[in-house]
Amino acid sequence: MGAHRRPRQRPLGGGTVRTALTVALAGAAGATGLSGTGVAAPELTPAQVKAKVDKLYREAEVATEKYNGAKEESTKAAGRLGTLQDEAARRTDRLTSERDALGSLATAQYRSGGMDPSLGLMLSSDPDQYLDGAAFAERAGSRQASAVSRVRAQLGEIERLRGAARVELTSLTARQADLKRHGKTVTGKLAEARRLLARLSDEDRTRIGADAPDTARASRSGPAPRALGAGPAATVPDSRAAAAVSYAYGKIGSPYVWGATGPDAFDCSGLTQAAYRAAGITLPRTTYAQIAAGRRVARSELRPGDLVFFYSGISHVGLYVGNGQMVHAPNPSAPVRMAPLDEMPFAGATRVA
Repeated sequence: MGAHRRPRQRPLGGGTVRTALTVALAGAAGATGLSGTGVAAPELTPAQVKAKVDKLYREAEVATEKYNGAKEESTKAAGRLGTLQDEAARRTDRLTSERDALGSLATAQYRSGGMDPSLGLMLSSDPDQYLDGAAFAERAGSRQASAVSRVRAQLGEIERLRGAARVELTSLTARQADLKRHGKTVTGKLAEARRLLARLSDEDRTRIGADAPDTARASRSGPAPRALGAGPAATVPDSRAAAAVSYAYGKIGSPYVWGATGPDAFDCSGLTQAAYRAAGITLPRTTYAQIAAGRRVARSELRPGDLVFFYSGISHVGLYVGNGQMVHAPNPSAPVRMAPLDEMPFAGATRVA
């Protein structure tokens, strides 16, 4: 029977436990790739950095345009809510006046004893005059009741609309907050991309067409003309378009700030909106609304002052200034500058002047 007995296990001593733990940790390190020297993450190539930065720029711009649209709608909703509140207050005052008039009539009827109409007719010395008076009083009472009913119905409708506007405003405010948080997230990613760019050599940055982070705000793609007689603006055929182009030239070098509409900083649609505002034309706030604000024109028909749009989602806009060039607010790492239309995928153009 002894041959079938399980061997007796000896308790592990302190040294044995330490040895086993060391072996286990070593195995875990080998399985996870850890080692005493560590494994550094592979360095991104300049081309990979550019791809990552470009992607982040597009994400930030899409979010910015959505934020701008939500902000615009929120402002409109707040205006509608204020109008409804004012109208409700006016109609409430009118209803109060109607109620006071009805109260005075009820008091008068109570003091007169509320005589039965048939008895009043028998006792009246002038039945015809009584009948005329009774009919007038009945019509007046009917009109007052009808007026109160109408005011009540109108007030109920206003309360319903005011509640709907409040819900809409709350929804849009929440959307703004979400977009703002998204913008902060994208801004953080852009900061990371700028740090990656900062680690590249000047030669690598030049090769991929990226500005150095510490000189982005000061960089320009060419000198800004001081007057319409210089540069492409000299050929602008419309005075309002000429004013918009002149404004855009004057803002070359201004920083890009998402959500900004000037006068010292801009995002892409903020720049075009401000340029035409200076020319006396009101444009919508967002790229996807601006493209519908005028007459669509083909790329072959472009003339200075036209709005030019890029990417399939219409997420970027610039102001055409002639000779295949535009002035635009590119992204957070580059200021307002002049650039060729071929810099981005062309999506369409609109003439608003």
